[in-house]
Amino acid sequence: MQLNPGSVSLAEWREIYQGGAVRLSPDCRQAIAESAAAVERILARGEAVYGINTGFGKLAAVRIEAGDLETLQRNIVLSHAAGVGAPMPVPVARLMMALKLASLARGASGVRPATIAMLEAMLDKGLTPVVPAQGSVGASGDLAPLSHMAAAMIGEGDIWVGDDRIGAAEALAGAGLAPLVLGPKEGLALLNGTQFSTAYALAGLFEAERLYRSALVTGILSTEAAKGSDTPFDPRIHGLRGHRGQIETAAALAALMAGSGIRASHILGDVRVQDPYCLRCQPQVMGAVLDLLRQAATTLLVEANGVSDNPLIFPGAGPLGDEALSGGNFHAEPVAFAADMIALALCEIGSLSERRTAMLVDPALSGLPAFLVAKPGLNSGFMIPQVTAAALVSENKQRAYPASVDSIPTSANQEDHVSMAAHGARRLAEMAANVDAVLAIELLAAGQGCDFHGGLTSSPSVERVRAALRAEVPTLDEDRHMAPDIEAASAMIRLGKLVELVSELPGLAG
Repeated sequence: MQLNPGSVSLAEWREIYQGGAVRLSPDCRQAIAESAAAVERILARGEAVYGINTGFGKLAAVRIEAGDLETLQRNIVLSHAAGVGAPMPVPVARLMMALKLASLARGASGVRPATIAMLEAMLDKGLTPVVPAQGSVGASGDLAPLSHMAAAMIGEGDIWVGDDRIGAAEALAGAGLAPLVLGPKEGLALLNGTQFSTAYALAGLFEAERLYRSALVTGILSTEAAKGSDTPFDPRIHGLRGHRGQIETAAALAALMAGSGIRASHILGDVRVQDPYCLRCQPQVMGAVLDLLRQAATTLLVEANGVSDNPLIFPGAGPLGDEALSGGNFHAEPVAFAADMIALALCEIGSLSERRTAMLVDPALSGLPAFLVAKPGLNSGFMIPQVTAAALVSENKQRAYPASVDSIPTSANQEDHVSMAAHGARRLAEMAANVDAVLAIELLAAGQGCDFHGGLTSSPSVERVRAALRAEVPTLDEDRHMAPDIEAASAMIRLGKLVELVSELPGLAG
């Protein structure tokens, strides 16, 4: 895929996250070269410029001599590579590298073409820096994790080559690359910015979209299992309220249920006047989720295409011809807010799903055998899977507390307000994994419920899902080891199998 800095689409970022190749557009080469030349001209003027010939953070007032500028940039990378914890997943780390590549290629960071070529070559050759995932507060940029990325480029630290963790210098040599020698400002340009937080937030966004779509499928399967009504999906209801996500979600749910023999079997004799909220309010809740995810997507797309370095280089812009302007684009507050929105959305997807599972196992609400098993008492059926879903939903409720409301001063109070975007975005992966399992449990429970309907069938789309489920997990006739069933269903959710089996569903692109 050709990366066009400043105009990369959400679909293209998703493609990179899913392992797509990355090539930088040749159209940006001139801007890169002009920016690097501007740094040389600024240095030649002999004035003190932050990040080029001064110390960093609280040490910005310390002037660095010309002979030490190369050491200065190497030192900032090594000293700031102070992350801890488990390494970033490779797909997220690659996305972070591509985000940094696009940002540097805008021509506002003053890095040389050779430095950008190194980052591009590592992506192309499958060399992914081992980056500890903890240590960033989301301002001044994602310093620690991006420093680990930069350290690998200069031959320090470790690099993933396939599944092997290899010393960076050895991995670079094996790929025919020499460790990078950093020029003025280049160390700072590589480690300053929001690319770590943005990569994790985008990954969370893509997983949340998949889970939103999967939950529409499991929700309809639960509606069919409980012999619920499709009246709440009538477009006239949603048109009067006007929310776009709600309207589109209702239309998708109605389409999933169209032609259902299960629905036809009770359309003239519904026992319930109104279904429980977990069935009836799916368009309202899931529609709000979709709207929220789209708002987050708008913010993250802008951030992904922007420049969050500091200082920024403007060739030929000022009275002296070139300017290096210090600002605060590294502050990740927009990313923190977006991550908090995605966390709320993930929490609600799981919460509504768990309520549907709880409804199905309760004979008073569902009209089905207790805990969805033919001989309750002798068999416990889906009693404990519902408890597992409840536990996961409660975990996600705790994780959904906004990260952006927190701050802590750093760098001797020079950096006195931070965004906490990094862990706000990083938690999304664990939240999404929890929702995978919650939806898997609902899928199993709803499929089991439909099996009690005496051979009645749902719509063609839903029947494809039921068939795929039964190809992996047989009907529960009596108690058995449940964990393998849950894992098999979870794999279907994770791999997007449910979404593939039904007609087109709403998503971020509308």
